[in-house]
Amino acid sequence: MCGRPVGRAGGPTVEGVLTVDVLVVGAGLAGLETARLLAARDLRVLVVDRRRTLTTGIRTTGIFVRRTLEDFDLPGHLLGPGVRDVVLYPPSRRSPIRLTSDRDEYRVADMAGVYEHARRAAESAGATVLLGTRYDGRSRGLVRLAGAEPVTARFIVGADGARSRVARDLGLDVNRRLLVGAELVHPIASGTTTPAFHCVLDPRVAPGYLGWVIDDGEHAHVGVAGYAHAMRTGVRHLLDEFAADAPGRAAPTGPVERRGGPIPVGGVLRRLACPDGLLVGDAAGAVSPLTAGGLDPCLRMSELAATVAARYLRTGDERVLRGYDGNALRARFRARLALRRAFAGIRSPLAAEAAVAALRGRAGRAMAARVLFGDGSFPDVVPQFAHG
Repeated sequence: MCGRPVGRAGGPTVEGVLTVDVLVVGAGLAGLETARLLAARDLRVLVVDRRRTLTTGIRTTGIFVRRTLEDFDLPGHLLGPGVRDVVLYPPSRRSPIRLTSDRDEYRVADMAGVYEHARRAAESAGATVLLGTRYDGRSRGLVRLAGAEPVTARFIVGADGARSRVARDLGLDVNRRLLVGAELVHPIASGTTTPAFHCVLDPRVAPGYLGWVIDDGEHAHVGVAGYAHAMRTGVRHLLDEFAADAPGRAAPTGPVERRGGPIPVGGVLRRLACPDGLLVGDAAGAVSPLTAGGLDPCLRMSELAATVAARYLRTGDERVLRGYDGNALRARFRARLALRRAFAGIRSPLAAEAAVAALRGRAGRAMAARVLFGDGSFPDVVPQFAHG
């Protein structure tokens, strides 16, 4: 198979085949962060992604929560203004509930810029990133890459999304509970909106989840997500219907970008690692089951994944992989998974109206604020090694 050489990630060759310590499949935030941390530990790291540019195929709104902003060094110039207000609407859109924090709770990122920033950071640490290069499976340690020469890798990190092929190839768990989301992103005139996160609970347009409007100061994000089997007219039709009169939206000043994709909400998968590799990001189910937020968990689990993988590659001790145990993480998600099931059960507009009405009282507002403004959207992940 002919293709490009993979460049400076390369190590010694065996019969002309390049060998790396770690192959990371997927150049999203989880993959690039894991690659950076592994390369910083002097491992030979190659990242491949089938996209030819990181500015295409973006699937996330790019909402970073306060806890992420406090704990990680994110490029401030790529983040929009702070958002302190969340407005919750019932299907009727009447009498919405406004919750206001005394701190900035959300900022929306320019995700194309964030991905490029993460790519440069990974490359500065010593990783090689190849775009336009599709992972095409593995056999007997040889990894086939469409668009590049095959390589051998001691370890593979699957950062290839909610429907991960790497997970299947490694015999690890796969996501089975998914929402499907779609979003319109359009430019807005500066100063025409007040930062707020508008959320609409309406099973007619977002069965099992919600519709949203939020802006980053330059672009408005209008989206819906829900369970595909309940979206009788399709997510694109529902998005267009919602966007026509979505609350808080600003008039667009230019072309519209469409985004979309699956969102795993079944919690962290149980079997995340084996001697041949591990999973991160959406591939690992590292998304809050309740809020469907995935940027905070992808960064937290990437740190743990890199720590575990580096130690395993250094020692060869398979017991180290127990430190990346999905069962241990799932135990901390019981309440969120229960609330996710309750949310999924809201199937009629009347039920959604009642659910929002229940949040109007003091106890309901406190519960909503805890979910929307709390520190527990995704638990801290600390390596639990079997020995020192």
